[in-house]
Amino acid sequence: MTTVNKKEVAIAILHRGAQFLLQLRDDLPNILYPGHWTLFGGHLELGETADLAIQRELQEEINHVPEQLTCYERYEDERVIRHVYVGELAVPLGQLHLGEGQDMAFATLDDIIRGDRYSAKTKRIHAIGTPHQRILLGYIQARESINSKALRESLL
Repeated sequence: MTTVNKKEVAIAILHRGAQFLLQLRDDLPNILYPGHWTLFGGHLELGETADLAIQRELQEEINHVPEQLTCYERYEDERVIRHVYVGELAVPLGQLHLGEGQDMAFATLDDIIRGDRYSAKTKRIHAIGTPHQRILLGYIQARESINSKALRESLL
């Protein structure tokens, strides 16, 4: 039996309150999720750890790495291992420099549930990549569950 090496990527859930920063990928047929909204990040280079990869990718893609970036979860499917990090975006959107992709914008919970978002740059609605939507919804659900539990405990 042949073992297929899966690609590994490091991606980041960058949030400001209840909004989540997304990247609109280029419309290139040779990339995954062309023309879709996704999380920022990318492939691990040979010998690179996920921790180093996410810092490198964020520096390349938005010229900013949050002060605190926490390893959140690892999602694996038949093709890709995704190392997911979480960080609060404390700088204004205008201070970020988009180094890859067509656009970047904050998405709301409604956008994420619906699975799409409008791009001011392309003047079109684009779908959110399916795994990215699932990861965001899982994170939001887990965060809300933790907040609800903390609220219940504070009322006791």
